[in-house]
Amino acid sequence: MATLPDLDSLHCFVTAARLLNFRAAASSVGLTPAALGKRIKGLEEDLGVTLFHRTTRHVALSEEGLRLLPQAQGVLLSAESLVTDARGNAGLPSMELNLGTRHELGLSWIIPMLPELKERLPRVTFHLYFGSGADLELRVRTLEIDCAVSSRTVVDPHVDHFNLHTEAYTFVGAPGLLDQTPLRTSADATHHTLVDAHPELPLLRYYRDAAGGDDRIRFGAVVRIGTIAGILSLVLRGDGVAVLPTYFVAPYLRDGALRAIFPDVELLTDQFRLLFRRDDPRRTVYESVAGAMQQTPLQ
Repeated sequence: MATLPDLDSLHCFVTAARLLNFRAAASSVGLTPAALGKRIKGLEEDLGVTLFHRTTRHVALSEEGLRLLPQAQGVLLSAESLVTDARGNAGLPSMELNLGTRHELGLSWIIPMLPELKERLPRVTFHLYFGSGADLELRVRTLEIDCAVSSRTVVDPHVDHFNLHTEAYTFVGAPGLLDQTPLRTSADATHHTLVDAHPELPLLRYYRDAAGGDDRIRFGAVVRIGTIAGILSLVLRGDGVAVLPTYFVAPYLRDGALRAIFPDVELLTDQFRLLFRRDDPRRTVYESVAGAMQQTPLQ
């Protein structure tokens, strides 16, 4: 009969896989680095596989380690649930989740939401990671983070999601700029600078490809800024016009710092999603997180 791995060794493995740093993992579980390494080595011998590729400067999960991680997490969750149920306590077991988000959304929506998430999910501790859409999806796939909020269309078969909120867009410019140089027709765009994000996925497409939009619109110049906060700062200064998320520019539209361009055109929308590994055993946890997020409007 094969030797079954003990829970302490699985806990050491999951912690080391999350941190990818044996010294930090050892500190987290209250062991010396040597003792943690011995636990990992014993687990590898019991299973007959190599779980980590290690050098003096780098630690990475092996393919076998990647396959084992969601199963090990599931075993630990089941063990904690067993204790919780035996004691008659309801709700999720205690756990830590590394949640990825893009910078602006994290500051404006997720960080203000943390107290509500804590109230709804008191046994879950959230840690935030900030990155771009492609980076977030990759880190979810490789289990460097547990889940992420992203508006990217999910095409990776290893990644699943729950829908959260529709992301609407508005074409905007500063009133002073638009009074001085009107932008009422597509022909007027040649007198303006477009501030956009990326050439491969321009924000302008939400206007250009919408019913009533104009795919032939051309601007006198295009400036690309990698973040929507950076784009907004230029537009507020009157240095160009841009398509931006409605939730992000709504306060400036209300106080008159920005004005909608082509307001009769209904721009295309995106969908914010909570991404997670399809084989992650914590699906019900992510469903609870998504449910809490659905109750909090974008801001």
